[in-house]
Amino acid sequence: MIYTKTGDGGTTSLVGGSRVSKDDARVEAYGTVDELNSNIGLLAEMIRPMAGGYYDELKVVQHNLFTIQTLLATEDEAIYGRLPKLDGEEVEMLERQIDTISDQLPKLTNFVIAGGNSVGAFCHVCRTVCRRAERRVVTLARETHVEDTLLRYLNRLSDYLFVLARRAVVMAGKEEDVYIS
Repeated sequence: MIYTKTGDGGTTSLVGGSRVSKDDARVEAYGTVDELNSNIGLLAEMIRPMAGGYYDELKVVQHNLFTIQTLLATEDEAIYGRLPKLDGEEVEMLERQIDTISDQLPKLTNFVIAGGNSVGAFCHVCRTVCRRAERRVVTLARETHVEDTLLRYLNRLSDYLFVLARRAVVMAGKEEDVYIS
């Protein structure tokens, strides 16, 4: 059964069973990462026809985000210790992907305005949701321990989504819309 009715009063269960308010900082953090993960799923399907292996990269990102969600949803230290973790290699992989994509782009001299084509625009939507998720995790980190790697991953992921947006526009033969003051 998909519905339990246990959340009808405004609480939800964390991994391990403890109940908290649905607007708890922990729930806000992992919920926003969940929102990001769903958006990345849509982006992956949108980008699948493009050359470059970006679909596969985004599927790896989704798995890493699910790991982050699970870690953020767990306050029980004994359970947390048994969960898979991000070890930093995932951050380095994003950095390598950013470098590879950046090498294929024209030099950036102005701020980029989201758009250019639907894939590029949606990359920017994902990037802004990623930044919000990062802010929610920073808020949680003020209250409890959050592994540094999780924040580093989210920070780098927003950079990856930015260059991927640019790449999608360039690959489509479109012009980037830039802000000129």
